[in-house]
Amino acid sequence: MSCVSVPKILMPKKGTDLYKWSVVACDQYTSQPEYWEETDRIVGDAPSTLRITLPEVFLETGDVAALTDEINTTMKQYLSDGVLTELPAGFILTERFSGGETPRRGLVAAIDLECYEYTAGSRSLVRPTEKTVVERIPPRLEIRKNASIEVPHIMLLIDDPDRTVIEPMFKKTAELEQVYNTDLMQDGGHINGWFIPEGALTDHLLSAMDALNDRETFNKKYRLTEDLPLLPFAVGDGNHSMATAKAYWEDVKKNLTPEEQATHPARFALCEIVNIHDESLIIEPIHRVMFHVNADDLLASAKEFYAANGSECEYFLSDSPTAYSLKQEENVHTVGICCGEKTGVLTVKNPKWGIPLGTLQAFLDAYLDQHTDAKIDYIHGTDVVNSLGRAEGNMGFFLPDIEKNDLFRGVIIDGVLPRKTFSMGEAHEKRYYMESKLIVR
Repeated sequence: MSCVSVPKILMPKKGTDLYKWSVVACDQYTSQPEYWEETDRIVGDAPSTLRITLPEVFLETGDVAALTDEINTTMKQYLSDGVLTELPAGFILTERFSGGETPRRGLVAAIDLECYEYTAGSRSLVRPTEKTVVERIPPRLEIRKNASIEVPHIMLLIDDPDRTVIEPMFKKTAELEQVYNTDLMQDGGHINGWFIPEGALTDHLLSAMDALNDRETFNKKYRLTEDLPLLPFAVGDGNHSMATAKAYWEDVKKNLTPEEQATHPARFALCEIVNIHDESLIIEPIHRVMFHVNADDLLASAKEFYAANGSECEYFLSDSPTAYSLKQEENVHTVGICCGEKTGVLTVKNPKWGIPLGTLQAFLDAYLDQHTDAKIDYIHGTDVVNSLGRAEGNMGFFLPDIEKNDLFRGVIIDGVLPRKTFSMGEAHEKRYYMESKLIVR
């Protein structure tokens, strides 16, 4: 079965000020209410996705029930007044410029939620890259349960190193209708979108996506020695939005016949499909610092932990400030370490985990369980790790750069990547709301 379907997308009617219509994903700037106050000022009385989404900055400080009622009312009003109009079935090819050297290129499509599971150990064709915090679902579900449309910011990743799916479509933009071409507020850059009507091109795109998961190609790409479950799509952003859509669909389908379930709009979630090899996607590792630890005890515990898991651990520390190579070898995972005046590496041979961070975090989690006074923090930037990790009673861990297809390999082998594995873009580069879709009949 194909995970992707061709949706009927809702777009604002022609003449709508798209600069005011499109706002950044609601899970951004959660500690900066002033950002959202300025967004509200920019929007004013104009139609806007600001009025049909709930910025998460207000989940703790606002009257969520009243705000939710207002959102649901506005959704219905936008539909009845014709602010939102439904396009024929089709995809939207999108190109987002947000300040980097190259634009992010994607395909807005619908994903079948029957193909997606967010529970630990899932073997589904669509999986989260990181652990889903189930406690984050109920407040989002409360907003969705009486909504008539979804306005998603989900980004689904495909692993297409040969660029066979999305990129060739940009040679055909002259043949397609451009449905948006606008600057985005609050330093969001510029975005273009072209409509791909259901037909030969959508059929080609579906076939090209299916071809990525030929079993022989899949096993070779991820260096697998056994037939692990295929993974056509990994959720790169908006995982909790997708998990909420799944939870909502599971509730809705209880009251539907199998025939009704097959075509119900809530079964399909709108998302942007992006090639993980798109040059605009800069994936950076998130490093670790342990606090209130004894370095000798921690490193001795690491050797015991890995030995108990069928691996061999070695470490090396030196007074030299030299930055040691973190280049990975076959069946060897290496991370940098620092404590006090010493710098070095920790190496694990024959790891059972898919990527170096998975190998490190499995140990750190076990250590934290046994040492309740110890704490961990997740750090962007090696300079901060150097500063914090060298303080008395602390220890820093430097993660190697992440190979893009290793993200998929980590999910395939480990089931899910550890929390805070990677960062992908700054807040202003996150998806801005533009398209929407009905989720009720």
